[in-house]
Amino acid sequence: MGAQRAEIVSARVIVTCPGRNFVTLRIETRDGVYGLGDATLNGRELAVASYLTDHVIPCLIGRDAHRIEDIWQYLYKGAYWRRGPVTMSAISAVDTALWDIKGKIAGLPVYQLLGGASREGCMVYGHANGATIEETIERAIEHRERGYKAIRLQSGVPGLNATYGVAKPGERYEPADGALPKESLWSTEKYLRSVAPLFEKARDALGWDMHLLHDVHHRLTPIEAGRLGKELEPFRPFWLEDPTPAENQAGFRLIRQHTTTPLAVGEIFNSIWDAKQLIEEQLIDYVRATIVHAGGLTHVRRIAALADLHQIRTGCHGATDLSPITMAAALHFGLSVPNFGIQELMPHTAETDAVFPHAYRFADGTMHPGDAPGLGVEIDETLAARYEYKRAYLPVARLEDGTVFNW
Repeated sequence: MGAQRAEIVSARVIVTCPGRNFVTLRIETRDGVYGLGDATLNGRELAVASYLTDHVIPCLIGRDAHRIEDIWQYLYKGAYWRRGPVTMSAISAVDTALWDIKGKIAGLPVYQLLGGASREGCMVYGHANGATIEETIERAIEHRERGYKAIRLQSGVPGLNATYGVAKPGERYEPADGALPKESLWSTEKYLRSVAPLFEKARDALGWDMHLLHDVHHRLTPIEAGRLGKELEPFRPFWLEDPTPAENQAGFRLIRQHTTTPLAVGEIFNSIWDAKQLIEEQLIDYVRATIVHAGGLTHVRRIAALADLHQIRTGCHGATDLSPITMAAALHFGLSVPNFGIQELMPHTAETDAVFPHAYRFADGTMHPGDAPGLGVEIDETLAARYEYKRAYLPVARLEDGTVFNW
């Protein structure tokens, strides 16, 4: 006798902006069990909301929510136009919501459905940033005092008015903050002169028991990244993130030839194909694909399984452009996979946490998803309705001569 069906009877999209925009999918079964999925695509949120409402939701009604794999394949192969961030974010939202439903029906947290815990918690890294090296180190010391064991270091670059990863004085860092894209100037030469001194002073202040990370944000050529990685080797960084754009995966071969600094990439990946060569040729050490942009738990688990065969670990993106639903899903994923490496943590605002009450928790530099059935995240729709959508773009970077560059 087959398992009882969990027929999908309704699904809808909720858009809210408690300080920044989030897109949430709510799927409900005939028995009243519902699941939540995150569909946020920073700067292109309404494109995914429309994709779900106009094209995906009609295909979900009447289907069995238990058939997660079948629905994933249907939405991926059935669209004909495969991949891409809009399509995959929409599929991710459906997939995550279905895992949430399955966990609630089973009465188990999702990580138990994924094989159970492989560790006691997921080590996370926080963000320390400042206009100067001294300010960045002050923020890093504060993170250490809060229990972090891993810290990402980003500092202002002398001669540049704005730098990726550095907040304005007295503000939280939130890059998508303009009704039209803001433009900033970039100089690779000035940047390259600034990073090694940052790490040298950080090691002097923090010692060698702290994991130190750095994000290049796709702004170097492979040979420039190889040079930076070599300069940082004496300070043993945990990783050098997004050293160069990864559309040309073979470009990472050149970086590997020049440095032993560990490499991480993948926060903008949306399928296993974006990482296939990087993984199979062991050109990276950490793959950063995230649940919301890379096809949900179902697909990111495939990426992790391929990575595990090649001694590559996970390091999922975890900035505030992902809702608490994705953070919870990432923690269930990270707790269960054998090759977990680290999880990014950029804490949400109090307003966001109020809209999305959750069971996950932070302690002693690690996070745990909690043991509530499903993902352990809810949405306060009454509160969410108070925060109307506000158009917001990520910035655009230009070189000092005016050439459009990688932000």
